[in-house]
Amino acid sequence: MLRIALQAGKDKLSLKTNLKFLCFYVCVFDILFLIFDFSEVLMAILMPKKVKHRKWRKGRSRGIENRSTELAFGSFGLKSMGTKWISARQIEASRRTIIRYLRKGGKLWIRVFPDKPITKKGTEVPMGGGKGGVEYYVFPLRPGRIIFEIEGIPEKEAREAFKKAADKLPVKVKFVKR
Repeated sequence: MLRIALQAGKDKLSLKTNLKFLCFYVCVFDILFLIFDFSEVLMAILMPKKVKHRKWRKGRSRGIENRSTELAFGSFGLKSMGTKWISARQIEASRRTIIRYLRKGGKLWIRVFPDKPITKKGTEVPMGGGKGGVEYYVFPLRPGRIIFEIEGIPEKEAREAFKKAADKLPVKVKFVKR
């Protein structure tokens, strides 16, 4: 905002106009922060910053998970019981529901990261022309994988939080504790 005001100053606008311009924007943002809680809005959807290969092949998700099958950080966890692709949006939706229960205190660990790109061709695009662009990212989930872990809240609240979070996920899950 200040940069805009300074650039406007170079365009022969008076200092008084620049200060009015700047004060207007500061007041508008102050009001918006009072009305809305931007902490949820500013959270970006999980995706890799940089990738070696932009597009991947589909692959097959067979067998049971052999990594991240035990609780490592928290006292309670949410464990996958099926095979499914879990998208970044689904992880984010589950995270938000769990965070509502952690307002009083506690810590959350997300043990999965969506790094597999899923491509999609546009609507009404004729066949050919190569593979479509990357639409979103997923994590290929297998049975036995810990998805979330919680520490610092009672078991009853943790069960309730994970129950609500499980409704946002496309796979059956179970509550586990240390």
